[in-house]
This record gives sequence, C-alpha cells and structure tokens, in this order.
Amino acid sequence: MTSFLFSFVLSSAVFIMAAAEPAGCKIRITDKGLEKLKFETQKFVEEELSNITMPEMKGEEGRFQYTVNDVKITELNLSHAELGFIPDVGLLFDVQNSSISLSFQRSILYWFFYDTGNTTASAEGVNINTAVNLIRDDEGRLKINNISCDAKIKKMRAEFSGTLRKVYDFLGRFLTTGMRFFLNQKICPALNHAALVHVNSMLETIPVRTEVDQYIGIDYSLISDPVVTSRSLDMNFRGMFFDLSEQNPPLVNYAVEPVIREHDRMVYLALSEFFFDSGMFSYYTAGIFQMHIVNEKMPKDLEVLLRTTYFGAIMMLNPALVDAPLSLQLAVTSPPKTSIKTSGATVVMIAIVKVMVLPPGQPPVQLSSMTMEAKFNAKVSMRGKRLAVHADLRRFKIFSNLSALESLALIPLQAPLKTMLQMSVVPLINNWTKRGVRIPLADGMDFIEEVVEYHNGFIVIGANLHFSKGLREMIAGSNGTDPTTSTSSV
Repeated sequence: MTSFLFSFVLSSAVFIMAAAEPAGCKIRITDKGLEKLKFETQKFVEEELSNITMPEMKGEEGRFQYTVNDVKITELNLSHAELGFIPDVGLLFDVQNSSISLSFQRSILYWFFYDTGNTTASAEGVNINTAVNLIRDDEGRLKINNISCDAKIKKMRAEFSGTLRKVYDFLGRFLTTGMRFFLNQKICPALNHAALVHVNSMLETIPVRTEVDQYIGIDYSLISDPVVTSRSLDMNFRGMFFDLSEQNPPLVNYAVEPVIREHDRMVYLALSEFFFDSGMFSYYTAGIFQMHIVNEKMPKDLEVLLRTTYFGAIMMLNPALVDAPLSLQLAVTSPPKTSIKTSGATVVMIAIVKVMVLPPGQPPVQLSSMTMEAKFNAKVSMRGKRLAVHADLRRFKIFSNLSALESLALIPLQAPLKTMLQMSVVPLINNWTKRGVRIPLADGMDFIEEVVEYHNGFIVIGANLHFSKGLREMIAGSNGTDPTTSTSSV
C-alpha cells in the first residue's frame, strides 16, 4: 500500500512538473494588431463569398413559369465589419448591416409570352457572426479547431428589365425569397471551409521544429492552448534550440518565465534566458566553440609576444624548435551562460587556451595551458521576422592552470589575446548570430518599428506589424498555388 501511494505521488508530481513547463518564448497579438489584420480578413472573406455558387431554380406561380440560373455575386459591401477577441475562445468576425449585389439570368413564360434577360438583385441587412476557436494541436501548432457561424439576410429585392418588366415585377418576391434562402445556406459553409482548410493550411507553414543552420534547430511548438482575453491573444512556445545531431537534449527550463504586460503595440515577443542558453548549449554540443589559430590566422604581434614569453620553455624543450610554428588551441569547457538584467544582456564564456609548438613532421607539443574567462555584451534586434544578436567583448582575463607564478607571467598576454578575440573570435560569433533565427510568424507578416526592453530574466520586443502579402497570397503560398486575386501591402 505504501509503495502504491509513493508511486502515485511520484507520478502525479512528474505530471504536474510536465504540465507546468515554462515558456521560453511568448508572442502576444493585441487588439491593435487585430485592427491591422481586419482589413486583410475582410478582403479575404469578400473573396471567399464572391465564389459562392447557387443551383438553378425553377418554379410556377399562377400562369407564370420561371427559371433562374447563372447566379453570380457581383459586389459585396462588408464595410461594417469588426474583428475582435472572444475571451477563452478565440476570434470573432462580425459583419452588421452590410449588402450583397447579385446578377442572374431569368427565363419567364406567361401564357404565350416568353421573356429572357439579365436581372440584378441586392441583399440588404446582411449580418454574419463568425466565432473561431483556436487551440494547440498534437504537433504543437496553432490551429482553428472549429468555427461557429450565423448568417442572416433581412431582405432582398430584384430589378427587372425587358418587355414584361412591369407585368411580372410582383414575381420578384418569389424569386428573391428562394435566392435569399439559398444564399443564407451558403455563407456559413463557405466561411467554414475557408477557416478550417485554407487558414489552417497557412498556419501549418509556420515553423514548429526547423533548422537554423547546419548545426542547430529551433523548437517553436506551443506548450499550451492560446490564452485569449478581451484585449489580446497570448501564445506560449517552448522556445528551445537543439543540436541537429542530437535532437532531444536533456534540457530543463529553470529560467524566469517571460511576462508581457503591455498592450500599446500590435505585437510583442518575449524571450527568456533559457531561449538563449539552449542556443549556446546546442552550439556547444555541436562542437562549434573550438578554434585552432595558427599560421596566417594568428596576428603577427601576438606570435612575436608568444615566442618571447615562451622562449625559455622552447629552449629547454629543444633549441631546434625555436623557429617552429606556434598555435593557440581554444576550447570552451562548458556551455556559455546568458544573464538578462534591466541594464542589458551578457554572455559569459569560459575556455581553455593551450599554447602549442608544432615541430615539423611530429605531434604538437604543449607549452602552456591557461583558463580564459570572457564576458560579452549581447544586443538583441529584429529584422522583419528574424531575431539577431550582436556580441561585443566586455571583459577578459586569463590565468594559469598550473601556478600563480605563471599567471603573473601571463599578464603581458592579456591585451594581445583580447585583441585576438575581438579580431578573430567575436566576428566569427557575430557571423553566426547576424543571420538571425526566424520567429514563428507566417510568411508575409513582419515586425516593424521594434523597441527592445530588458527585464530581469527576459527580453520583451514590442513592434507593429507590416503585411508584405495579403491573406489570400499567404494562403496561396502555403498551398503552392498562385493567388486568384492580387492583393497589395497594407
């Protein structure tokens, strides 16, 4: 019994810990962001509804026999549309008191008179209420789970032309009643298909687990369903890098969870220390933080100083090696650590630096081994939807692994080695990081007017949104097809 209780408590604790996994990355879309998205949504809905087709209608009314076919929607006016949040659910697209214009071909037989022609009709008081439920799917993607829709058209009237226009004007109410019924039945299925098929296909293009470069990848899977309030939609992502050769590293997120309190801008991106540390860990396990500086890679003044410093050691070892090439072997001993404070972000790196002499045709001989501690300032920036980091060397020191006396002898090497780091190692690091890593946004959406704020344990980037593509183009791109209609940037 005791064993059973212990197992139950242990399994419950593991479950709670797994369920409470903190986010390494968060994105907030505010009501101001939705206002930007409303125009694209409205345009997309208009395009979807304009493709509605209706069946041929036939009937009799007294002496009249009629046929209606080739019904086309010629114009939609959804100017009274709103896009907003539904707390704990998702999004609401609401259209009130709008209008739809149609055209159709009529064929009417009255006694021995037969008349055909084109007729226009208009639907007024068009109200569409659409609620979209957003969830996290099994792969950690954002997904539209279901959609509830209610569409009503208050009235519809037809305008006839032709020989018998005044005679059968009264038939208009029978024709428009049928068309209004069919149109009411078609609107919601069209919007359901647009959301569950087209929009979901676009959401599937947003990266969840994707390569960053040839060494590491990034996991942007959602760790929970989106949190929706009356003013914002918050998405919590794992935000963890991984070594491509070992895609499931034993990393646990103990960092402070990012907190977004602002609503002033359209979108916010928050990143914890874990986000950056997992990247450093992944590069470390991939073996990137190792360098061999020799021959033309070594600054000339540093080589002269090394020869002067270790001249005695070389002569005691073998006088014949006095002119042999020297090299520096640099290997980081543990994953670099990130620290984020209100004053900024820093990265601390500890490495072993070995001074080697390279006898021709023989194995390298170690002259000295020293520990290097370097502290870098890390400046975070955004370009479009790519996050980049620029590093600057802030503090540097070396000391001997053998004795305090040798540490004193290394003091003259401090400045040249620091210069070497600034000229060789730092540019190499920035060359990796300047490419940036993509954040989980759909193609066609970019950050602009970014402002970076540093907090204790995390970074928050507030920005506005720019649409380089229309929603139709974004969906067409996700399907690998050409958009049916061209859309301009917002």
